[in-house]
Amino acid sequence: MGTGNILVVLLLLVLLLSCAPAPRETPTATPTPSPTPMKTPTPALSLRSLAQARGIQIGAAVAAGPLRSEPLYAQMLAREFSMLTPENAMKFGPLHPGRERYDFSDADAIVDFAEAHDMRVRGHTLVWHNQLPPWLTAGKWTREELIEILREHIMTVVGHYRGRVVAWDVVNEAVADDGSLRDTIWLRGIGPQFIDMAFRWAHEADPDALLFYNDYGGEGRGRKSDAIYALVKDLLQRGVPIHGVGLQMHVALGWHPKPQDVAANMERLAALGLEVHITEMDVRIKSPATEEELAAQARIYRDMLEVCLSAENCKAFVLWGFTDRHSWIPQFFRGWGSGLIFDSSYQPKPAYDALMDVLTATD
Repeated sequence: MGTGNILVVLLLLVLLLSCAPAPRETPTATPTPSPTPMKTPTPALSLRSLAQARGIQIGAAVAAGPLRSEPLYAQMLAREFSMLTPENAMKFGPLHPGRERYDFSDADAIVDFAEAHDMRVRGHTLVWHNQLPPWLTAGKWTREELIEILREHIMTVVGHYRGRVVAWDVVNEAVADDGSLRDTIWLRGIGPQFIDMAFRWAHEADPDALLFYNDYGGEGRGRKSDAIYALVKDLLQRGVPIHGVGLQMHVALGWHPKPQDVAANMERLAALGLEVHITEMDVRIKSPATEEELAAQARIYRDMLEVCLSAENCKAFVLWGFTDRHSWIPQFFRGWGSGLIFDSSYQPKPAYDALMDVLTATD
């Protein structure tokens, strides 16, 4: 190769090197810091955790609407309660709107929610004189037809939830305030035997479910509670499958049973071998409620929970709802409200604190 050609090659090499991009520096890898070990959070104290530690279930009646539409409603139910009662979804009318038609959608939603959150369900109610469908109340039924309607309803409903409902309010409010049997479509059309029939059919449909007679106004001592006691004692003596009595406990400031009377009533039911649940508690107050009235309400809740905890046969303490935002009281008792343990904004009231105090108290 001539000298001139060598010079040309060298010149080209210089030009190429001057145009080449400078080599990039490889960035130094920054070590990923080790995650700070997180402590397992301590579960917040709740009515649910404290009640279960004391050996009872604590519950609330549930409406399917807010359960679906209000996340806070569902969240607080799961946190605070271990037992649910469908407020209306399992009553005859809503559940059985046509002679050949059932609608389990709302009741199924409640039971599904309970199972998803490890909660128990109280079925409410199989036989009642209210909230019956028009096809039933307007019909002209023979005794045999009415017996078959009731039998088919109980067998279908209890069978649908077999193994999923721990206890049923089989017969609800069959005793009038004077202690006689209440005048109802069932008593008129079938006779007093409807009570026996209902319990036997419910037991046949789910032999493992606890079966309750449920009523208001018989929580303490008096003519109605004596009549309820006589009724359930007679059922037992005749071999009717009944396992407990539900004491509703819809009370008010200035109108509520004495704790010692409730305790005595629970004791005599225990002597029969019957379990007791407080099933529908609320304590209504004239609106608007004052701080003093809320404190008095809290004392009633406290007293009744203490009675339940002291009775070996009291296994559940259930409220008829839990927030004043969704309460039956204002609709049925004009000028009254504030009956539950959370206010309309889901804030705890003194009654909530009272229940917490009872459950954390040591003997």
